[in-house]
Amino acid sequence: MTRIHIYGADWCPDCRRAKRFFNKHGIPYVWHDTAADPEAARFVRQANDGGAIIPTIVFPDGSMLMEPTTPQLIAKMQSLPGAA
Repeated sequence: MTRIHIYGADWCPDCRRAKRFFNKHGIPYVWHDTAADPEAARFVRQANDGGAIIPTIVFPDGSMLMEPTTPQLIAKMQSLPGAA
């Protein structure tokens, strides 16, 4: 995996905030709509021990954040290889 993958739904305020963060900083990501894609919804439940916690964000290093705050997103992006 070389990109960030965001699993969420358009109705979710935390998902919209996460997408705004990545868009504002020009960070590419792949959007997976859990409301429209049963496989995406299944992945989220599997990653969250049966919970439908969104956004669930998967990073290129294989780590995940669930419902991250903006400071958590900043810290994660700074910790990734190649971060400025």
